[in-house]
Amino acid sequence: MSQNAERTLVLVKPDGLQRGLAGTIMSRLENRGLKLVASKLIHMDESLAEAHYMAHKDKPFFPGLVKFITSSPVLAMAWEGKDSVRVVRNTMGATDPTKADPGTIRGDMAIDIGLNLVHASDSTDTAHQEIQLFFSKTEILEYTRDIDRWIIES
Repeated sequence: MSQNAERTLVLVKPDGLQRGLAGTIMSRLENRGLKLVASKLIHMDESLAEAHYMAHKDKPFFPGLVKFITSSPVLAMAWEGKDSVRVVRNTMGATDPTKADPGTIRGDMAIDIGLNLVHASDSTDTAHQEIQLFFSKTEILEYTRDIDRWIIES
């Protein structure tokens, strides 16, 4: 990973996969200049879902969240780039799609907070923890892209 880059986790949630939006979502992130360093299609089990959403364990919506995220496959991805956590979250838009700006993933493609298509890490610390939940070190690739010099000023 380059010195000024960070990594973040993105999940295309069951609603995004069922609606056939995984490619569009990936394209939006690639168009921002982020680099995909890991991806896999998985069907989350209850144990992984509970570990992933541990911060919400005591909230009333937790059981429904676990039920939803385990209802169908998700596309788990690790993305790398300068300020990737902030860039991804800005690209996705507000958690509540009715409050998300037009031009964001949620603002353009979703209308219900419970079906908001994607998950993204909310901090670099969270990103590190979440990436470790979904990927082993050998599943995260280090590689150089020739276009990076046209994306990040050195």
